[in-house]
Amino acid sequence: MRRTTIALLAGLEASVAALIGLGIALVPLMLLWAVHFGLAVDAAFFFRAAADVWLLGHGVDLELQIDAVTAARSGLPGAGDPFPVTIALLGFAVVSAAFGRRIGRRSAAEGHSFTGSVAAIVVYAVVGFLLAVTAGVDGARSSLWQATLLPAFTMAVGVVVGAVGESLRGDPVADAAGGFVRRRVEALPVAFVATVRSVVRIGAGAASGVLAVAGLLVAWLIAADYATIAGLYQSLGTGIDGGIALTVAELALIPNVIVWAASWLLGPGFALGAGTSVSPGGTLLGPVPGLPLLGALPTEAQAFGALWLIVPVLLGFVGTWLVAGSMRSPAIGGNAARPGDLGARRRPDAWWLPLATGAGAAGVAGLVLGLLAWWSGGAAGPGRLADVGPNPWAVALVTAATVGIGAVTGGYAARANGRRDDEPGSVFSRAGAGSEPR
Repeated sequence: MRRTTIALLAGLEASVAALIGLGIALVPLMLLWAVHFGLAVDAAFFFRAAADVWLLGHGVDLELQIDAVTAARSGLPGAGDPFPVTIALLGFAVVSAAFGRRIGRRSAAEGHSFTGSVAAIVVYAVVGFLLAVTAGVDGARSSLWQATLLPAFTMAVGVVVGAVGESLRGDPVADAAGGFVRRRVEALPVAFVATVRSVVRIGAGAASGVLAVAGLLVAWLIAADYATIAGLYQSLGTGIDGGIALTVAELALIPNVIVWAASWLLGPGFALGAGTSVSPGGTLLGPVPGLPLLGALPTEAQAFGALWLIVPVLLGFVGTWLVAGSMRSPAIGGNAARPGDLGARRRPDAWWLPLATGAGAAGVAGLVLGLLAWWSGGAAGPGRLADVGPNPWAVALVTAATVGIGAVTGGYAARANGRRDDEPGSVFSRAGAGSEPR
């Protein structure tokens, strides 16, 4: 396709992605407008609320001020004063990133990844800016610069992941941007590129594994405490329309809850208000937001809560072992030995290479989970609700320490196993000498 066509298609798909995200927020609000309020309230209020929710879902800070009557009923100190809401409903960001990945893959497959990516990012920046300008009122106003940058950043993450993945799978010459990046990477030392690739694969894989285990933990807790969650729904008396709106809000919070569960199994835990703590060592809570999903929170200290730290250690160990087993060290002469090059004798790795690889993987894993912990928390309301979510520094440090221990151990174990394979009489030794293994 022509470059202009790719740009138009990418921009159109980005617009559709933004409309779908807005629709997810708007549909339950319009049900409330029609059923609960009987069409008596100005519909523009709900359109602005949907826009604020969509922006909040991409990390845009929202400054609210509720009326005096509602503030008095809440019982929270300072509820009548303007307060920020900075906690992101990450479900909306996940939807945007998924569409961005699709746009990036399609643009790269057509040979114009840069053009398609820029078009999608610009569309999201414009949409965020327009929503912040049109939805802002005295009682609810979003940060204008964040509305312009953060939704576009979320889309950028998706299109970069999609474009890079497609470029690695496809023809390096088909896409100009992908070919340019490949040529620059091929100009770097082979050992350096292989080490960086291993570090990223191990660190990102370990972080993804921790999140996967956390997701399974959340699913198990919801299933185990389903009766409690259903009872909280009934006690709130929201009705069908209110229950739908509340369920959509909880679904948008599921990615946040998974990150919080990851922080829980790592040890630091998370807070649901100032002075509260939910961790394997115990749960200390005061009044919490009225979300039925919070009925799945563990209420007691876990007898073997520290054993959850084995998860990131094992992930680091297994990831390093698998990555080391799927790669060959640079052969003598400076060229990379491929798995089929039986005539290339492997050069022994330097003693410090597993240590450096493990430290790098620990840094990557800590950076990923630390950023997610930071993005998943923030202020959820006035007063004590200004502190919700995990401590990103604690999550990053514990992740780096545990994954690093496993990765370094796995690296040296794989190195020792490789040396045994290269001993005289081993299969690799006979293959390196040019004989066929029996």
